[in-house]
Amino acid sequence: IVDYEAGNVRSVQLACRRVGMEATITSDPEQVRKAQKLIFPGVGSAESAVDTLAATGLGEAVQEFYQAGKPLLGICLGLQIALDFTEEGSKPCLGLVPGTCAKFEFADSDIPGGAIKVPQIGWNAVQLTGEHPMLKHSRSGDEFYFVNSYYAKPADEAHALGITDYGGLSFASILAKDNFFATQFHLEKSGELGLKLLSSFADWQGQGPC
Repeated sequence: IVDYEAGNVRSVQLACRRVGMEATITSDPEQVRKAQKLIFPGVGSAESAVDTLAATGLGEAVQEFYQAGKPLLGICLGLQIALDFTEEGSKPCLGLVPGTCAKFEFADSDIPGGAIKVPQIGWNAVQLTGEHPMLKHSRSGDEFYFVNSYYAKPADEAHALGITDYGGLSFASILAKDNFFATQFHLEKSGELGLKLLSSFADWQGQGPC
């Protein structure tokens, strides 16, 4: 589990233990490179996270891990900064998946009953748009726990395997490309359905349809 000062690594580690998967938390780029599987979680500011990844060498280590073809799981911020660019601080990111990360923007006049709150906090449904080994225990309409002010806009729609609606805006809540699979929601906070996804990662060898 990559520790780049972006929070929630302990809860991810505890969730791993619940599905019988031992995971080490590390901020050592060499340990990241040598790992057999990697979880890239995160909460908070993408701007500061990208700066930390660059300063510590962890960003380059994650890129090299991905290029090696080993299974890589992104969670929340780990999905957003896997894209090419984020609007948060106008920062270039890791570029594992072509696309950008944009901020939720809602005009009050467009929303019946008042403004939509940003960030999105709470449970929301995910509609699956494709098949993947990581989704073997998941179904369209499953609900997961979200905390996000920004959302992914992949350049290729084929990389979006899950779609979620918030305030009338449909966004990619699951991304997958080669040996990278990522969720915008916090699977470690999403009860049994989140744990089922994590258990799928324990079995996944890094192959996918995209």
